[in-house]
Amino acid sequence: MSEAGAGTSVHIVQGYSIKQTAELTGITEDTIRYYEKIGLLPRAQRKGNSHRIYSDNDIETMKLITCLKKTGMSLDDMRPYLDLSLDSNLSEYPELHEMILNHKQKILDQIASLQQIVDLIDSKIDQNYLGPQECELTVGQKKMPVRRTIR
Repeated sequence: MSEAGAGTSVHIVQGYSIKQTAELTGITEDTIRYYEKIGLLPRAQRKGNSHRIYSDNDIETMKLITCLKKTGMSLDDMRPYLDLSLDSNLSEYPELHEMILNHKQKILDQIASLQQIVDLIDSKIDQNYLGPQECELTVGQKKMPVRRTIR
């Protein structure tokens, strides 16, 4: 190292720029900044030029956020899961385990409700007729409806 550089402490941080992170995670740069602002993500490390830099762990956390969002989980509801390390055993956290099971059940209920809608549409297609019919879709129904073929 030259004498000029010997007295300065240069801290070089390895990782991904915000642009690279956005490309790797599918989350926009603005959304990444927003997640940091609201505390969903920890503040990014900074390079000497004050540019954000993200680690592999940060990337994995953002991918987890994306997955949980796809399930319809709110940002507030996912916070406690993000506080765990990525290799944590969920069964060691009974309250969080129960919460994720309840969330799963809500998704299963939504699937059943959507299946009823698909069945209604199939019925209309099979009848080739959109005429008046009682719509008996129920949101709270737990069982999958029996599929009827009308010809």
